[in-house]
Amino acid sequence: MSNYKTVFFTLGILQIILGIFMLIPIIAQLIYNEFDSSFFGSSIITIVFGTLFFLSNLDHDKKLNLQQSFLLTALSWLSIAIFSALPFIFSSNGFTITNAFFESMSGITTTGSTIISNLESMPKGILLWRAILQWLGGIGIIVMAITLMPIMNVGGMQLFKISNNDSSEKILPKSKEIALRLIYIYSILTALCAITYLMFGMNVFDSITHSMTTIATGGFSNYNESIGFFNSVSIEISAMIFIILGSLPFIAYIKFLSGNKKIFISDIQITTFLKIIIISVIILSIYLITVGSNEFNLRSIFFNVISILTGTGYVNAQFDSWGSFSLILFLGLMFIGGCAGSTTCGVKIFRIQILFSFVSNQIKKIIYPKGIFVLKYDQNPVDDKFISSIISFIYLYLLIFFILTALLTLSGLDFMTSISGAATSISNVGPGLGSTIGPNGNFSSLPDVSKWILSLGMILGRLELFAILVLFLPSFWKN
Repeated sequence: MSNYKTVFFTLGILQIILGIFMLIPIIAQLIYNEFDSSFFGSSIITIVFGTLFFLSNLDHDKKLNLQQSFLLTALSWLSIAIFSALPFIFSSNGFTITNAFFESMSGITTTGSTIISNLESMPKGILLWRAILQWLGGIGIIVMAITLMPIMNVGGMQLFKISNNDSSEKILPKSKEIALRLIYIYSILTALCAITYLMFGMNVFDSITHSMTTIATGGFSNYNESIGFFNSVSIEISAMIFIILGSLPFIAYIKFLSGNKKIFISDIQITTFLKIIIISVIILSIYLITVGSNEFNLRSIFFNVISILTGTGYVNAQFDSWGSFSLILFLGLMFIGGCAGSTTCGVKIFRIQILFSFVSNQIKKIIYPKGIFVLKYDQNPVDDKFISSIISFIYLYLLIFFILTALLTLSGLDFMTSISGAATSISNVGPGLGSTIGPNGNFSSLPDVSKWILSLGMILGRLELFAILVLFLPSFWKN
């Protein structure tokens, strides 16, 4: 019988840390004279449960096998989402259990979908807690993607193992040091973003909360109009810059600090990511100009393309009124996502690149039956194991998308809301399409069953599908 004490010991530590973070919004409550017991009570409950897990598993063996690693990954995100919902439930704002869990799951998975219809009237403590959740979710997924997912062989993430045999680069430090460096870099970028926002007109509270959700590419805002509320070119340009910085593979920052000064212009994933942004902006601009649309605005096009592609979900315009082609383009961008090892979600750039190379090679083999074509990624050969995992991931991604769409339709939603809701949940984007959950809408009017379906899509998308689904295979648990 496997020893799962290490799993619950680690869960205890995570819950204690979460409980400590729950004390931070109390500062905002005191400053804005909104103090109540919601955060203090939630913190005590979370810390008590965490301490019980911690103390009852002190004799753990400090080792995790593959099954335990998958179990820890799933349970950690699920337990954090559950306990993070407590401040919403205990608040005086009338959150139901369903709405509280939906908001919590949306926050920790950096999705950015919200059930709050009037953000301006929300207490500052609640707004700060939403930002903290996304900030924690952002750093959590970075650490997991770079240190744990490659070991778990999740959907091709093993291409980004920390151990690197390339003699042209310095050997990267071990996982614990990697995690500390990631937190350091992430915190520095957040601080720089907050300072920039403050310089360009945001007040202190808005600059802090929006910097957290920008770097995390989460998209929670303090206003119904999102970033568009500020109507500031400087703030929107700053947001785009820091969204892009949060969407780059954080392993690139570590390589840069380790001596590879050309990593940001030599990494093919980064260059492809930037090319997709430029090409999408050009295509959308040409379309809006060609159809004679009054909606053409290069500033809005740039901002919303970057926001949707990276899964941030900030908006500064009602892009659902830009025509049918624009909606299709944005739906496609939702699926693509950003770079692996970043705060973004979606299929990821590297999988699109490898799939394109694979299809290209198959076509060449048809044209030249006797030819030998070696599939490479960034000048390194890719074996069949990587290819199969990536094709499996993309197939499963699309299959789950269609299943979520069908379930949402059965729950009573119209087709546009169902298909964009499924896309925005599994891709962790935030706003959907249409009048209900579009850029200026929210998810409050959806039936409770739809919110639970969307919450399931959020955690599946955030944990790269396999990390959750493999737990339901009986063969996985056999020794």
